[in-house]
Amino acid sequence: MYKESFLMAWASLIANKMRSILTMLGIIIGVAAVIALVSIGNGVKQDIQNSISSLGSNLLMVMPGVRPSQGSMKSLKVSDYQAISKLDGVKAASPYTANSYVTIYQSKNWTTTVSGVSSNFQDVNNWTMAEGRFISSKNVENRERVAVVGQTVVKNLFAGEDPVGKEIRVKNIPFRVIGVLNSKGNGTMGNDQDDVIFIPYTTAMERVEGVDYLRMVYVVASDDNGIDRLQSDIENLLRVRHSIKDTNLDDFNIQNMKSIMETMEQTTGTLTLFLGAVAAISLVVGGIGIMNIMLVSVTERTREIGIRKALGATYFVIVTQFLIEAVVISLMGGLIGIALGIGASKLIGLASGMSTVISVPTIVLSFAFSMAIGLVFGIYPARKAAKLNPIDALHYE
Repeated sequence: MYKESFLMAWASLIANKMRSILTMLGIIIGVAAVIALVSIGNGVKQDIQNSISSLGSNLLMVMPGVRPSQGSMKSLKVSDYQAISKLDGVKAASPYTANSYVTIYQSKNWTTTVSGVSSNFQDVNNWTMAEGRFISSKNVENRERVAVVGQTVVKNLFAGEDPVGKEIRVKNIPFRVIGVLNSKGNGTMGNDQDDVIFIPYTTAMERVEGVDYLRMVYVVASDDNGIDRLQSDIENLLRVRHSIKDTNLDDFNIQNMKSIMETMEQTTGTLTLFLGAVAAISLVVGGIGIMNIMLVSVTERTREIGIRKALGATYFVIVTQFLIEAVVISLMGGLIGIALGIGASKLIGLASGMSTVISVPTIVLSFAFSMAIGLVFGIYPARKAAKLNPIDALHYE
């Protein structure tokens, strides 16, 4: 009986090709939209996770804050960094100071971020070398004028030349390039991480910026489990060093990358869910279209229904026939929608450069939802057809 009902449903769809295609359109667009939008959301989520993970989930960033009595952001000193680096649970630490300067090489110039760091910074931020070496402890101690450059700086200043050994000028101060970093790409906020020059922090503070404070201290915990305890230890240490008795008057801030990662995962997960829910509205609209067309089909085939009931077709048989028709429409629309959704995700990724991650559970869920839509919205037309009085149906014109 089910095979016969399926064949009759298929014959009905083939007989009205254009109407069937237009009916499927809502389901096709809905399924494709769900897959494409969720894949974009998953791609954004993955990019953010990768970017944060590249810094390390066991990373703490200690930054100066503003005390009500001082109103400045100059509270973090080199001595604070040295005290922090001696705490138990600290794997590595590096001070950080930065500013934007015009960098000159021969007749070319490029405005970039010049950052003062220690020899540990390479490990703290997971930088790898493409050529040459990173800043050494000796370079820091002797306040040497050496620099390590990112790929964007190489591209804009050296244009094919080997940068290692060349001399660049920052604020008219000569620096010798000792290394080139591997590319890191864009950061979580879309910033170019390769547009940077690293120099010893002692040189940066005394010779370039002329300051006695730090912009940040990067701290890597020995393990992920101890990062919260280490954060608490650093807070207590800085309060003692800065003579702070009221925690509301802290003149520093500490950002925990583990907490940031968890927050970003929740945010991007909510965004992805929202995008999927918006796209799912198209499926509901497609279901309404199926119900409308099925009602039209019931009206057109009233005499056929009357004849079948007069020949002994039961209520269940009639309901089954029209439900199968509705489900077949959803089935075909769902399959086409899956193909279009996957294709659209790939095209969006290629055209925009965004990462798109196609989720198999999303495909299965959207397909199952489209089938359920066909079933739910096909019930009313099917029941209406099955309840027709055979005598009235046979007399219907």
